[in-house]
Amino acid sequence: MQSTLIRNVRLSGQATSQDILIEQGHIRQISDRVSPPDHAVIIEGNHRLALPGLIDGHAHVDKSLWGMEWYVNEVSRELPEIINNEREFRRTREFDSQRQSERILRQAISLGTTHIRTHIDVDTEIRLRHVEGVLATREKLAEQIYMETVCFPQSGLLGRPGTLQLMDDALSLGCDYVGGIDPSSFERDPVAHLNAIFDLAVKHNKGVDIHLHEPGELGAFSVELITERTRSLGMKGRVTISHAFCLGEVDPARQDTLIQGLADMNIAIATTAPSNRPVPPYEKLRAAGIRVTAGNDGIRDTWSPYGNGDMLQRAMLMGLRYRWRQDREIAQALHAVTQGGADVMELKNYGLSPGCQADLVLVAGQAVADIIANPPQERTVFKAGKLIADRGECLF
Repeated sequence: MQSTLIRNVRLSGQATSQDILIEQGHIRQISDRVSPPDHAVIIEGNHRLALPGLIDGHAHVDKSLWGMEWYVNEVSRELPEIINNEREFRRTREFDSQRQSERILRQAISLGTTHIRTHIDVDTEIRLRHVEGVLATREKLAEQIYMETVCFPQSGLLGRPGTLQLMDDALSLGCDYVGGIDPSSFERDPVAHLNAIFDLAVKHNKGVDIHLHEPGELGAFSVELITERTRSLGMKGRVTISHAFCLGEVDPARQDTLIQGLADMNIAIATTAPSNRPVPPYEKLRAAGIRVTAGNDGIRDTWSPYGNGDMLQRAMLMGLRYRWRQDREIAQALHAVTQGGADVMELKNYGLSPGCQADLVLVAGQAVADIIANPPQERTVFKAGKLIADRGECLF
């Protein structure tokens, strides 16, 4: 594999520029001045900031409408009605999950995303079509982005006979995690729902990533049940709770008890930092040693027209939601979309140091807080040392 030398880039926290030598897809050397090997490709970094590849820890790429005609959204804000509206859209419109997942992933890649965990809808109407489409995209873009997949019963598991078998089949096809959704408020039977998804996880030796939108004490009850199930099945370190709004709604003493349980079982948290719901207490979670990542959630779909696949924009929204203003606070948002995601996904050799896989993004900006407060659009993106996007365009 060809060697690449990136001249004059600044790593986070450094005022002076350095060179990065990439060989065999990995960072070989970072130094003030590196002599290029014979026949090395030399790329001028122009003193831009070098970031590790961005990570989207919670996405739904199977149902993005990116690149399709504008969808006029007239649905109410109630979760069951939003889900039913989405099902009706699929019944009446032409939709190709492979094409759409590839479209939004190419957009995300052009903006620096090199790793993603995406949930994929499974239900008795679409059956496994979305799983098959996204898995085909994963294979097609394997050299450009690392993807983890979660089979997800968006329309419910218990009330739709046949969904459990489809989830089982999705895991056999190659999904990496078992998904779940609001065991109490949506499924109406938390014990049966958690039994079902954790039994699948044990059967297929997979992890669990469960959507938990439930508020306050109801959500706290579900967190306790998930923690207990994780402990009893020996699944420490293999469970993620996505959203976890309830952690931001209960009183501090209750928070502490829940956080201690999460920490004991090494349960990770994925947040999208929405503007309209409480957010899990990021700094408290991190202080307890809990892995925390951030994600874009849905991007321009029948749920919402917002989003463009940009994880630096998500970091900016996260900073706004948490009211982070100091540079050191804002740096936490970058951690959530880089190393935090790597910790949740248990990535090996991630980062910007010799020996790490050469997944990196070059952006113009004075400091980390600068590029999060005002994300630059032109980015140069490398995956395993290969230049895959530049100036907002994919090169593949």
